[in-house]
Amino acid sequence: MNNPQSKEAFKGIKSWAVDDRPREKLVLKGKAALSNAELLAILIGSGTTKLSALDLAKDVLSRAGDNLKELGKMSIDDLCKSKGIGEARAITIAAAVELGRRRKDEDPLKRTQVRSSRDVYEYLYEYLTDLPHEEFYVLLLSRSNKIIGHECISRGGVSGTVADAKLIFLPALQKLASGIILAHNHPSGNLRPSRPDIALTQKIKSGAEVLDLQLFDHVIVAEGGYFSFADEGLL
Repeated sequence: MNNPQSKEAFKGIKSWAVDDRPREKLVLKGKAALSNAELLAILIGSGTTKLSALDLAKDVLSRAGDNLKELGKMSIDDLCKSKGIGEARAITIAAAVELGRRRKDEDPLKRTQVRSSRDVYEYLYEYLTDLPHEEFYVLLLSRSNKIIGHECISRGGVSGTVADAKLIFLPALQKLASGIILAHNHPSGNLRPSRPDIALTQKIKSGAEVLDLQLFDHVIVAEGGYFSFADEGLL
């Protein structure tokens, strides 16, 4: 006969404080704040009527001697020996462990270091040439002037595009960039900056200073060449 009190005694993850739930904890505190069991619980997804996803994760880890290398050696059948772990969950765990192994084996991503406006032009050439419309990009740089990312901020028409300053600064703040470079194309082939180009550059430069970011350049790309605000002394 079922004991009604046993059901009341069991509390699932959803009843925990938000800070203690693995998914919410990852968002609030970062992935490094989670234990191995909590990370595994996220992969498992949900528990059973009597065990939470975290309980299932702890059982799986226990069978692996609480060692991730041993977990990586477990087969699908081995993982399925844990209560509540079916084939689908076992495959998810095995796939995640394999991704971790491959990540360890891969070489670090080689990042382009910006030493001149030419480096910017060559980096963005494939993105901005041969387009029938304007596109506006921001390049995100580390302290050593290496490109850690880029974002297309806007796409416009043949004669122009509107770049929102908030959208330019957002990725820079998210990736903790030390500096930024603006870039856009002129489908017309005219390399000279327009008045709006100059006004936007000055606006972004002022905003960057407030945010402790450095605006290194604004490069205009057109067929057959480019224009650099920094090279022309316009910054």
